[in-house]
Amino acid sequence: MFSPKKNNDAFKNLLSKPEGQHLDYKQSISSQRKIARTLLAFANTEGGNIIVGVSDNKTITGIDPEEEMFMIQEAIRKYCRPPFDVTFDVFELQQQNPINPLLTEEKYLLAVGIPKSPAGPHALQVKGEAPVYYQRIKDRSLPVNLSDFT
Repeated sequence: MFSPKKNNDAFKNLLSKPEGQHLDYKQSISSQRKIARTLLAFANTEGGNIIVGVSDNKTITGIDPEEEMFMIQEAIRKYCRPPFDVTFDVFELQQQNPINPLLTEEKYLLAVGIPKSPAGPHALQVKGEAPVYYQRIKDRSLPVNLSDFT
């Protein structure tokens, strides 16, 4: 079970920043293979954070933190070679209910910390396919050649 942090000012500051070299927003994790690309790019570049439960236009949608943590852990286990560690922080935010402003709703967000990995470069590896390496370039996770790491 997770222990959420409530209305943390540092987290609100993070939400005020645009996506970029060290930050990516995800509404939810729908594909383990796709999130593996972003995780690999951060680990292979300078590290960064993924905030899950926030759309690209910064609307807070909220998520089930346990489900999202599972998806990320499985993405690393299935697709990232060699695997690496990430950190998780769960945040609970109180928001006004859009239908009845007198009520508040709890929404959970997940901050995934991906450090620059000293064990890299890491590849997306799928059985029967060539490994693919990713790096974070501005606000995108892009495939690169292994020779780009030397």
